[in-house]
Amino acid sequence: MLDACLTKIERDGFAVLPGVFDEPAVEAIAAQLSPALSATRDEAESIRSRAGTVYAARNVVTLWPEVRDVWRRPAIVELLSAALGREFGLVRVLYFDKPPERSWSLPWHKDLTIAVRDNSLPSERLRRPTTKAGVPHVEASLDVLSTMLTVRVHLDQVTEENGPLKVIPGSHHQGKQSAATAAAFQSILVAPGDVLAIRPLVAHSSDLSHPGTTRRRRILHFEFSGLPRLPDGFEWHDFYPGMPNGIHSAG
Repeated sequence: MLDACLTKIERDGFAVLPGVFDEPAVEAIAAQLSPALSATRDEAESIRSRAGTVYAARNVVTLWPEVRDVWRRPAIVELLSAALGREFGLVRVLYFDKPPERSWSLPWHKDLTIAVRDNSLPSERLRRPTTKAGVPHVEASLDVLSTMLTVRVHLDQVTEENGPLKVIPGSHHQGKQSAATAAAFQSILVAPGDVLAIRPLVAHSSDLSHPGTTRRRRILHFEFSGLPRLPDGFEWHDFYPGMPNGIHSAG
């Protein structure tokens, strides 16, 4: 299965790992996540909510420190080690939800920004500084983005009804260039506990949930890199080693 996943990630830029988390594990994650987000919803800059419901969060490690180890399952550790090398580490955690009747959508795009300690340093490879929820970010170079893999842990069943992620297979081979057409997109339809591993340079989008749906779409979004140290003196805002003998350069 590992070889098949690695081959698919190389070819298409993504792969689904089914049943990584069983039902009790998914319920336990949701039970811990919900109060962690709700406790700081009103005052946290990293929380996005509407009508009292949290639909997105940045800086999840700050809001819920235990999330740093939620991803640790043999299948995920094995995949990350093989895809990124044994020095890989966790660099950012986000959260997304599409609550019924409070849906949202995203246009086609690629994930190009990374969180860093200081985005004011001069660099030709890490440019276009921005600040997101109080954290400095930059647009990363291709050599940095190519060291990264995102792991999305699904807490709900995802169907066409609740605004699934849409991806264009192979679009990561085009670098930062946006896909010329979205005609060949694929919807990521998964069960609770399934995991999507995806390169940040895969073009992706997300539509609104269908009107009248009762389905949520909760996802923990973990970003990993095999590059403990960034170029030009930059540091990751956080870097949590994935392996016991990994390098801890920041965080």
